[in-house]
Order: sequence, then C-alpha cells, then structure tokens
Amino acid sequence: QVQLVESGGGLVQTGGSLRLSCAASGRTFSSYVMAWFRQAPGKEREFVAAVGFSGSTTLYADSLKVRFAISRDNPKNTVYLQRNSLKPADTAVYYCAASPRTLKTETTQGYDYWGQGTQVTVSS
Repeated sequence: QVQLVESGGGLVQTGGSLRLSCAASGRTFSSYVMAWFRQAPGKEREFVAAVGFSGSTTLYADSLKVRFAISRDNPKNTVYLQRNSLKPADTAVYYCAASPRTLKTETTQGYDYWGQGTQVTVSS
C-alpha cells in the first residue's frame, strides 16, 4: 500500500507556472505507475498525465501535453507536475494517483491509491 500527499498548489496569475509535488510513502515507489488528475468545480475528474516506473515513458491528455510535464524522482519517492502558461480553465483540485499495474491508463478506475488533492487557482 502507498500513501500520497500532494503539495505546491496555490494562487497563480494567468500565464504563470507552478510545479506540483506528490510525496509517496513506502519502499516500493518505483513499482507504481504514477499519475495526475484534476477536478474542476462541477466537473468530473479528468486525466492529466502519467509516468511509468522508471520515468522514461509518459502519457498525456492530448489537450495538455504542450503545457504540462510529468516527472518522477524514485530515490525521493516523489512525482512532479510542471505546469506552464496557466489559464483560468486550469483551476481545479489536482490529485496524485498510483497504480501497481504496468499499463498507464487515463481512467480513474485504473488507479488504486489517491492523495487528498491540492487546490490550484488561476486568476485572470
């Protein structure tokens, strides 16, 4: 089992950048596919990006791949989401998720463990 704690959220102006972090507990962090999702008010949770065990493979939502970058640091048990050129539409709670399965997936059902989320607000 793994516990996830997100950090790095906050208020940022349009066009700004922000890096989110997700710290994981446990010794087997490198055995999990890690992902980021987000959920805006009144909307369903949507996939943002996922990264494979070693960090060498990634998967992005098509609409976000230009502005977002996911990475991981296995010795630090941490996964990151770098977000650039932020827009008000990026305002959401951002969640970190982990899956012990090999396949990276864009569905919430594909992930077994979730963090509590961190709020990101982009002002216009």
